[in-house]
Amino acid sequence: MSKLGDYLIKKGTVGPGQLQEAETISSSRNIQLQAAIVQLGYATEEQVMRVLAEMHDYEFVDLNNVPIPPTIVELVPESVARENAVIPFSEEDGKLKIIVSDPDDFETFDKLQFILNREIVIALSAKESILEAINRNYGQVEGESADSMLQEFTDTAIDFTETEDDDGGGQDDGVVDETSAPIVRLVQLMITEAVQLRASDIHVEPFESRVRIRYRIDGVLVERDSPPRRLLGALLSRIKILASMDIAERRRTQDGRIKITAAGKELDLRVSMLPTSHGQSCVMRILDKDNIKVGVRQLGLSDGDFRKFRRLIRRPNGILLVTGPTGSGKTTTLYAALNELNRPDRKIITAEDPVEYYLAGINQVEVRHTIGLDFALIIRAMLRQAPNVILVGEMRDHETASMGIQASLTGHLVFSTLHTNDAPGAVTRMVDMGVPSYLVGGSVIGILAQRLVRVICSKCKQPHSPSQGQLEAAGITPEQAASATFMTGAGCSHCGKSGYRGRLGIFELMTMNSKVRELSFAGASTVEIRKAAIKNGMTTLYEDGILKATQGITTLEEVFRVAKRDV
Repeated sequence: MSKLGDYLIKKGTVGPGQLQEAETISSSRNIQLQAAIVQLGYATEEQVMRVLAEMHDYEFVDLNNVPIPPTIVELVPESVARENAVIPFSEEDGKLKIIVSDPDDFETFDKLQFILNREIVIALSAKESILEAINRNYGQVEGESADSMLQEFTDTAIDFTETEDDDGGGQDDGVVDETSAPIVRLVQLMITEAVQLRASDIHVEPFESRVRIRYRIDGVLVERDSPPRRLLGALLSRIKILASMDIAERRRTQDGRIKITAAGKELDLRVSMLPTSHGQSCVMRILDKDNIKVGVRQLGLSDGDFRKFRRLIRRPNGILLVTGPTGSGKTTTLYAALNELNRPDRKIITAEDPVEYYLAGINQVEVRHTIGLDFALIIRAMLRQAPNVILVGEMRDHETASMGIQASLTGHLVFSTLHTNDAPGAVTRMVDMGVPSYLVGGSVIGILAQRLVRVICSKCKQPHSPSQGQLEAAGITPEQAASATFMTGAGCSHCGKSGYRGRLGIFELMTMNSKVRELSFAGASTVEIRKAAIKNGMTTLYEDGILKATQGITTLEEVFRVAKRDV
């Protein structure tokens, strides 16, 4: 056991079993022990940093909402602060107090002392808090912000000619097009800012007199900027160039991909262009590899469902379906299951449309409709590759569903997704696709329905008492309310004043027992299958959400937003 592990147990931050699991993940993924503990959700980064500070005899500084004088900030160049994830905090007796996140990074300490040419004192804080403090004190992006860029465009008297209206004539020296430095910088800044704000999508939408830019943060769209309408053509052309699209094509839909480095991360962006009545609308989906490095434990499954789900993914054969609308985290759940099963003694092949994240050690195949390489063809070829586990991106038609079932009946474990509102609805959906009910009942081993709810911000979380009307609407009895711990977020700089930061799944896991299988064989309705599953102990999506609200993880409003109460 490491010195840190020993200290964490002594302080009661983690238990011996939790530490053992974190040490296993730390060595298998080659990450620090403290990072593994935070990833597993056994402690917050702040809790671990406090213990580290005590262990190394350093001061711990909480940087949230603490102003740092500009005269102190100026002592460390922004490039040095960002490159090393450090920030100056105060000055005393000629010594500069620097906040860092790694107490053992002596090389950086020496480098800072050399660059700054003065004695430094080290204090600790969470890395996330340091990065937020850098953004707060130096501005969102080094040297300039998207706001200042837009101001520059708005204030200038340059004639911006919209490329969409150009007939290809010669361009003046004053015209800004997709290759102009300001437009190049603006697109880069827009992407960098979105990444720093933890956005999953960037929406560029044209209207009659303006262009609206919105970021989707934790599943909710937030309006950010409104560049002048005249910038639309150059802005879209720049994005098209990055995504290797045809910049002359404005009447058809187009899809592309951008590989870019922003905010110190290598990112993949999936780009979609759609012609609308006021010009082309663009959506960039930000694919961050860090988002899928989650284990099954961090998904948010309750203890009972977690044990059932782990048993299901360890079965040698059968179909496991994950259902829910677009953006409900189905891909993350399936990748978490694949990460758990990804061992040298197992062969895993996926068929995806498109491949969103690349996983080491897994054979991933992308659907290409233009050459006839669709799901059914890929599955047929896959089976000749002797895999143990197969992932089919989506069961979208009879042929794909039939091939998936054939694969499960020939001794393979098959993962796939379906778009249904709840778990029991997946059985009837497959029958509607034309798959015989006896095959569905005989091959499906479990169905997991899910939604994502926003998690209350840990920095501004405070006790809350819901109104009587809310409790009644939620179906919570006075006895349940008395033992519940309701919380709400007050709103702080950590969560962008929203009161929420991050998301977690709420789940409904239906395992195929004899009664449910019997009803599937008989072609029973969704309502009948649902009743039988609940009788068998299935926790519904709504019940799981209410449970998380009573534990102070999320709010009742969030649960009402994504799940409906069973009547």
